[in-house]
Amino acid sequence: MNDNKYVIGIDTSNYKTSVAVTDLEGNILSDCRHLLAVKKGERGLRQSNALFQHINKLPILIKEALSNIECGRICAAAVSTRPRPVEGSYMPVFNAGKSSAHSLAAALKIPVYEFSHQEGHIEAVRRKCTLKDEKTFLVYHLSGGTSELLRVKSTGSSFEIETIGGSLDISYGQVLDRVGVSLGMDFPAGEELDRIAFASKGVTKKFLRPIPNKGAYVNLSGIETQCQRSISPDENKEPLIAETFEKIASSIHKSVEAAIVQTGLTKVIFVGGVSGSMYIKKYLQSKLQQNDIRLAFAAGDLASDNAVGIAFLGGIAYEAS
Repeated sequence: MNDNKYVIGIDTSNYKTSVAVTDLEGNILSDCRHLLAVKKGERGLRQSNALFQHINKLPILIKEALSNIECGRICAAAVSTRPRPVEGSYMPVFNAGKSSAHSLAAALKIPVYEFSHQEGHIEAVRRKCTLKDEKTFLVYHLSGGTSELLRVKSTGSSFEIETIGGSLDISYGQVLDRVGVSLGMDFPAGEELDRIAFASKGVTKKFLRPIPNKGAYVNLSGIETQCQRSISPDENKEPLIAETFEKIASSIHKSVEAAIVQTGLTKVIFVGGVSGSMYIKKYLQSKLQQNDIRLAFAAGDLASDNAVGIAFLGGIAYEAS
């Protein structure tokens, strides 16, 4: 019976090691993750450091993910091997997951399927949301390293993806992490900043100019510069943080509206860690959830980097083989 077969998925992004096991019905049997260590005051990791941490952590996470799994039921392995499904997309960190997945597949005598990190993000949210049956839709990938607005067509175990908007320089996640570190927070800082912004009592217009939109595209280096110049050790941090989130959410809103006009598509899925922001989600729902525009956000913590979507895609590929 297909419903007792499992897929193990592995994802090794620049900041998180992830291993998941799902069944062919789309149930999540295990979901194990480890955030890579970043030194206090630093704003990221070198690829060599991140790769080293993945290599050390993967055996522990694989053992944890399989602790209650009958390995004879694992029918396939799936892994992210590059950031995006385009020619030339490459980051060394994904070699750690690729090596582990192929070793597991060889030992268990099962097939291994390769996908991109971005495809895993999309499937992790799509599979569990109200838009799961849509064939063509918009996706806004909002994460620590990526801010891309995409036109996506599902083709079964993969996606046809066209970039139609997003940031032309740094990402929304980079803005938040850099500002958070400058405010004395640990990296990554997005979740802590979001809690402060969401709990704030109103937004001032004291610090920042709006983020300039060019249709569905934006430039974000200016907002980071404004934030850095507005940081004062003697001033309450909350108003600046709340205003930063308001400006970010507003620019995302304008980009999505432009993409809807451009494509005629009114179904929008938000993926990536930044899309898990309570502040941004509430703002976008208040502005966009009207006129037949349907929005979908991640269930639970599936917005952030994870191997669940990769395992889901592996299951689809296995059943199609």
